[in-house]
Amino acid sequence: MALIISTQIQLKPSNPLQNQILHPQVGFVTVRTKKTNCFSSDNVNHYRFKLRIGYKDSIFRTRVSDDSGAIPFQPSSSADVDARGRSSSGSSDGYVALFVRMLGLDNDPLDREQAVVALWKYSLGGKKCIDNVMQFHGAVNLTVNLLKSDSDSACEAAAGILRTISSINVYRNTVAESGAVEEITSMLRRTSLSSNVKEQGLCTLWNLSVDENIRVKIANSELLPLLIKFLEDEDVQVKEAAGGVLSNLALSNSNHKIMVEIGVIPKLANLLKSNEEGYKVIRKEARNALLEFAKDDYYRILLLDEGLVLVPLIGAAAYKSFKPALYSWPSLPDGTKLEQGSTAPSRYGASELLIGLNIEDQKLDEAKKNAIVGRTQQQFLARIGAIEMEDENKSDSKSSSSWRFTLLPWVDGVARLVLILGLDDESAIARAADSIADSSVNEHIRLSFKEAGAINHLSQLLNHPNETVRLPVIRALERLSISNDVCQIIEREGVVYPLINSLMQFETSGSSTEMILNILNRILDPDKEMKSKFYDGPVNASKKGWNATRNSQSPGYLNEMAESKSTSSVQTMYVRDFVNSAFLARIIEILKTSSPNLQKKAASILEFVIVDDACVEMVISVDVASGLVCVFQQRLSDIEADTDVQRPELLALQVEEAGQAISAASRLFTRLLDSEHFRSTIDTQHFMHLLRKILISEIPICYKDWVASCLVKLSSFSGPNLDFENPVNMEVTLYETIPRLIEQIKTSSSPELQEAAVIELNRIISEGVVDSTRAVAAQGGIFPLVKLIEEGSNRAMEAGLSILYNLSMDSENHAAITSAGAVPILRRIVLSQKPQWTRALHLLRTLPT
Repeated sequence: MALIISTQIQLKPSNPLQNQILHPQVGFVTVRTKKTNCFSSDNVNHYRFKLRIGYKDSIFRTRVSDDSGAIPFQPSSSADVDARGRSSSGSSDGYVALFVRMLGLDNDPLDREQAVVALWKYSLGGKKCIDNVMQFHGAVNLTVNLLKSDSDSACEAAAGILRTISSINVYRNTVAESGAVEEITSMLRRTSLSSNVKEQGLCTLWNLSVDENIRVKIANSELLPLLIKFLEDEDVQVKEAAGGVLSNLALSNSNHKIMVEIGVIPKLANLLKSNEEGYKVIRKEARNALLEFAKDDYYRILLLDEGLVLVPLIGAAAYKSFKPALYSWPSLPDGTKLEQGSTAPSRYGASELLIGLNIEDQKLDEAKKNAIVGRTQQQFLARIGAIEMEDENKSDSKSSSSWRFTLLPWVDGVARLVLILGLDDESAIARAADSIADSSVNEHIRLSFKEAGAINHLSQLLNHPNETVRLPVIRALERLSISNDVCQIIEREGVVYPLINSLMQFETSGSSTEMILNILNRILDPDKEMKSKFYDGPVNASKKGWNATRNSQSPGYLNEMAESKSTSSVQTMYVRDFVNSAFLARIIEILKTSSPNLQKKAASILEFVIVDDACVEMVISVDVASGLVCVFQQRLSDIEADTDVQRPELLALQVEEAGQAISAASRLFTRLLDSEHFRSTIDTQHFMHLLRKILISEIPICYKDWVASCLVKLSSFSGPNLDFENPVNMEVTLYETIPRLIEQIKTSSSPELQEAAVIELNRIISEGVVDSTRAVAAQGGIFPLVKLIEEGSNRAMEAGLSILYNLSMDSENHAAITSAGAVPILRRIVLSQKPQWTRALHLLRTLPT
């Protein structure tokens, strides 16, 4: 912000006596006073003065710098200022003292206003002038007091002096301690305030906010809403100053929470994305502030919601390896080939270079259009060497550009990251892959990366010899594979084999192993495989069938298809391509030694593998039974003992993960039991003992269904006894069936499902299962049963009344039945003489009423 001083202020003298002096820094000053001493405490001061400001060719910069915070006020010609400073010698101090005395509260408001204007112009002379003002200890306090003035001129000059003083590091605390922040806040809250006053006040805060201690003071005041409001001011310089203050405030992490809560991110994001002329400074300040917020993972998501992507600055030199595509018929960024509409080429090749120029009946959706626009813009910048050029010129020589970032709109940001993936710089590739992983937080951005062609680059980079490149690439693919649509493209690119090779190289535990298992688990999903047995056609005309997509990547697929079409299914051929003893041994090792989260994924992959009967023998040969034992031997009591009792949410999470792993292993175990060879290799009684302990444990009921299935299946191999006297069936009923039915009555929104659950529960209780009524009461089934009797169908009411009657036989349940509000409901049923009124009457007689 530059200020050219060429102002002349002339005021009519009010006294006939005149003294004219030439101030070496300010100009000609004419002072008219009474004969009496105008500075005497016994007299009222009356004086007027005339100023003529020189230095018409001097430009003083007053903006906060990027590096050290504030730039001292330096004229364009420092030699002139030095010469003037030397010529002033001792005489200047006397005139400064005069103006400071004129700021006194006992002076006329107009005199004070003229004095502060004079001091403001004087202070623009540089640091020496500011030092002369600051030698008078009351100057700052008197100036701050003038911020209360009703005159815009006085407020502007007072804020201007504070702005110049606060630009000097040694005086910044003095300004802050004088109450300037509070007075500027009060001044900025006025409804009628000129843009110049706003600018000077905000720039003072801009300088003050360089100090970290003062930032906290500003952020905790009422200033933040004002700063956000000034971001929408009509004056660009006011916007710049407000953005500069917010940019400095964002440098302190302690301010982030309050700034985000008050809504600063959307305002700054809109300014950053604006293409208005003259917004270069405000866009820079907005970017600096948002980059500070982007250091937090949660706030980075908020930036993505505003359409901004964090992109690493890798240096213009890295883009020299960019190789534009050679002459060819154009394709979409994701590699999709476009049909050639005309066989005759255009005269200058434009039809081959411009997508859509000569393509008939080719309709592109919005995502593909954005991908084309982004790719075209970024490749153009890379070709002409303009990409990151500005950032490189301004970068600090002491800092490496490899660790800096910028923010781009998502169309350009996605295209820039994909462009970096195709370069030769390994560090740049790794950083781009990390940024892709961090950005892939929603379906929209994942699909955008898919359309931009990121999947093809990442899939090829899985075979990169440098592990520092492969790890970020795996992380990016793991985050992208959350999307089902993107996961299909990842699978089509043939990532299964390099992922398996990477899995064999990494350690058993660690984030890399977890990420690889996540990707494989999404691709080798047993549920998806089971669905394919019932339906193997395309979802619509534009998509292939699931198996066709899967097997298009298999090596030698066409030859195998021709040889074994009659003897082997498509699914089994795909499994046999990647299954080998080394891979299976690695999965079993994960089952034995890893966390419950990894155990769950390993069990799911093995479940997919055993779809092929030939692979079952291989799984058995690597001792899968020992891996299952390790999963089933998880001691939930140890988890409760090791977990801090003050953190119940952590305990719940660990029990949840253990339940998921046990459920997945039980599902795998149930399907392995179909193999006679497997049954002959295991200790059935030992597995039944482990599963029965799990069944009565505290894991969530939703994870006990496969455990119960295993127990029932194992008990069926030991004998045909399936009645309720069988201990296994009894335990399954008490610890899985009854809790599951009660949960269904509680949470289901379907009246039909609730009715079916209560009828099944009534059947179990009526057959006399030992302690079944106690299990219902222990699971909190009385309250949902009473509610179902009141609101359910006739069949549900009848079954519920029967269950409650059986529960009422135990006097310990009377209090719970009464507390649930059963008595008035039963009386209404009796008085209405519904078909169930007799059963309700019997129940009423058993209750203490």
